Amino acid sequence: MISTLKRWLDSDVGYSFRTSPTAITAAVIAFICVFCAAFAPWVAPHNPFDLATLELGNARLPPAWSADGRWEFPLGTDDQGRDILSALMYGARISLAVGVASVVLSVLVGVTLGLLAGFFGGWLDAFLMRLCDVMLSFPAILVALLIAGVGRALFPNAHETLAFGVLILSISLTGWVQYARTVRGSTLVERQKEYVQAARVIGVAPLRIMRKHVLPNVLGPVLVLATIQVATAIITEATLSFLGVGAPPTSPSLGTLIRIGNDYLFSGEWWITIFPGVVLVLIALSVNLLGDWLRDALNPRLR
Repeated sequence: MISTLKRWLDSDVGYSFRTSPTAITAAVIAFICVFCAAFAPWVAPHNPFDLATLELGNARLPPAWSADGRWEFPLGTDDQGRDILSALMYGARISLAVGVASVVLSVLVGVTLGLLAGFFGGWLDAFLMRLCDVMLSFPAILVALLIAGVGRALFPNAHETLAFGVLILSISLTGWVQYARTVRGSTLVERQKEYVQAARVIGVAPLRIMRKHVLPNVLGPVLVLATIQVATAIITEATLSFLGVGAPPTSPSLGTLIRIGNDYLFSGEWWITIFPGVVLVLIALSVNLLGDWLRDALNPRLR
């Protein structure tokens, strides 16, 4: 493990990372957010969703440094007496899980369809590209809002797993288009190269050529795009949750926490909505900065 890390740090990409303060700072912030979210049950000082531990007498307490604050709740509490710091860790856990899962699904669908369209061409290419044009004609958040709303209406008492599945599907429905178009363009270039022609001449099956030869050479742009799209998916999930059709109320994400705090923003309890908003911005900004760095690091023209 250590030797692998050392080899990566000595590579061109590793050197680019070591010499980029912006990338290092973004990686540290992203690591802290992911670590706290992944290990929330052990890191968080309280379990904000355990009803047995909530006391309404602790509701809407200000941050600890304020006059009426208590260090038991460093960032204050919400309207139900839940610790804001603990709620942020659990909420970020949900937002990150939904964002990463939706991007993974979008990559699988988009890369597969892009490879098929670019490699075989013809009517399949024309059909898939027209389908992409249709999907791009609708705003992504509107499509996600429609699917998530319909899913919640059809299954109002559905289990949380099904609710999260509908949410991930609604975000992925338009997310695959960019991967399909990107991979299709790269595949059109790769299929004309000598190594693909040689594989065809010796009788290698088309699916094997795509999987073994073409796919590894088109994954660079996909990796960059996926990194950036994680932040977009997290923001989309937060928007849907803010509108009330995202994460279930029993498992609120960052968007739900912002919506809850928005009702108290103008009454003076600013911390209920400001801190979830700051965490959402930090996650999205750090992931976007890492995506920008990765795009530059993998671009041979900038070396």
